[in-house]
Amino acid sequence: MPPLEAPRGIYPARVDDKGRLKLPVPFQQYLGSLPEKKLFTTSLDRRTARIYPVFIWRETENGLRTARGEDAARARRVRFTAQDLGADSEMDGQGRVLLSPELRRELGIENQSVRIVAEGGRIDVLPEPVFEERKRQAAAHAEEDLEALEMSGLV
Repeated sequence: MPPLEAPRGIYPARVDDKGRLKLPVPFQQYLGSLPEKKLFTTSLDRRTARIYPVFIWRETENGLRTARGEDAARARRVRFTAQDLGADSEMDGQGRVLLSPELRRELGIENQSVRIVAEGGRIDVLPEPVFEERKRQAAAHAEEDLEALEMSGLV
């Protein structure tokens, strides 16, 4: 059976006091359909978490490792952050993914509500303040952004 498409939309979720993120059912089904169950949980920006199916992380890591020119230093720093806050993980039988203590502390998400969204095969975990900030920015520019994208033929 081929893997399912990643879910669309932004979903509420919660990180419990033991650092486990309980995934909504559509995300559990998506990850459960993948042939490789191993995950890599990390942050690249120290503001949001990312849950990568390991095959997608390998591609990302390879891109960071092979960056050249002025991007090489940026890629080294991003790779360092990923390793500093990252850890291998798997989804347990109850649809939970353990996030590293370093990641939880850095983002302030232990025993907190978060929002999750699938992006490029990975799952992004947005702390509530980041979600609210992005929501305000999107609302403030909604009309002008839509008009520009329509003129470009993108929507």
